Amino acid sequence: MTSSTTPDANVPSGFQTYATGRQYEIRRGDALAVVTELAAGLRLYSKAGVQLTETYGDAEISPGAAGITLAPWANRVEDGVWYLDGKKQQLDITEVSRNNASHGLLRNSAYNLVDKSQYSVTLEAAVFPQHGYPFLVRHRVQYLLAEDQGLEVRQTLINDSKAPAPFVLGAHPYLRLGEVDMDDLTLTVAADTRLVADERLIPRSSEPVAGDSDFRSGQRVGDLDIDVALTDLAFDGGSARHTLSASDGRCVTLWQDEACRYVHVFVTTQLPGRPKAVAIEPMTGPANAFNSGDGLRWLPAGDSFTMTWGINSVLGHAG
Repeated sequence: MTSSTTPDANVPSGFQTYATGRQYEIRRGDALAVVTELAAGLRLYSKAGVQLTETYGDAEISPGAAGITLAPWANRVEDGVWYLDGKKQQLDITEVSRNNASHGLLRNSAYNLVDKSQYSVTLEAAVFPQHGYPFLVRHRVQYLLAEDQGLEVRQTLINDSKAPAPFVLGAHPYLRLGEVDMDDLTLTVAADTRLVADERLIPRSSEPVAGDSDFRSGQRVGDLDIDVALTDLAFDGGSARHTLSASDGRCVTLWQDEACRYVHVFVTTQLPGRPKAVAIEPMTGPANAFNSGDGLRWLPAGDSFTMTWGINSVLGHAG
């Protein structure tokens, strides 16, 4: 992959065009991350040549929302409807099969470059007042390769409106451990409660984790086919950690800070080119938070809010 921040008006001969816009590479030691202009997405993170996230081709947009960031809501709003001071708000239906508004308002938006260095890149996009969301907010996303070469992501929402704005932030990375067969990996998630959703994936209640939703002691990925939100996370030192691990001790871990009280686990056979894929999605609130109020925050005018998550790995002598 090649990175470029060249303005369109000055595109040189032979310049590669990507479906997800400009590609921003950051490197530190043997770590590499590739971030896209479209949706401020994580297209690739690798360490010592080991691919730790799912990726996709130059001519593709992210399949299954792979790697995109989510604002001003994550997951779904039922029927695209919510109420502001008693007035109905109607969002566009973007998940037609379930009649939901899905994954926020910036999934198909280009983010502008704010800052770029060898180790980090920061992108930002605005949500302008519109039907269903009458607020002016900015979503700023920084990707940083830390000294230990783990990846840290900071997502910040800034409210430029004159009134408090409701929001949920999230991200949609799919993890992998190089070429290790996904079925043979063990998924561990530190969560005590699952949200019970209907056929449209809208939460209706909650209950203690059990069976195939209890990942506290680990479950074999090959035995899973699940799409579930979890909460009551076990935070240790300010972070909750969720891990895909191999039998030889190698592992990749997604961590999230205490601003992210929810995680969505999606194990699927529908990601193109992969027999099975695992998305571990840090979120500040669950699906339909605009209606349930669960995890919903209201950002005061002029204020900002930041959630932080990242990816670490243990790769033996290679990492």
